[in-house]
Amino acid sequence: MNRFFYRFMNDESGIGVVELILVLVVLIGLVVIFRDQLTSLMNSIFERIIQDSNAV
Repeated sequence: MNRFFYRFMNDESGIGVVELILVLVVLIGLVVIFRDQLTSLMNSIFERIIQDSNAV
């Protein structure tokens, strides 16, 4: 029983999944916080693309 518990506590195979989930949570949080700024930035970028494509 002690050997099983020791192996279980030293097993690090799930660390990559936990790190990936934490990174995704942080990215989603940033998108939610800066949603208005990102929307205005994307709108201005697309307006500029449309204006430049009409000029050509």
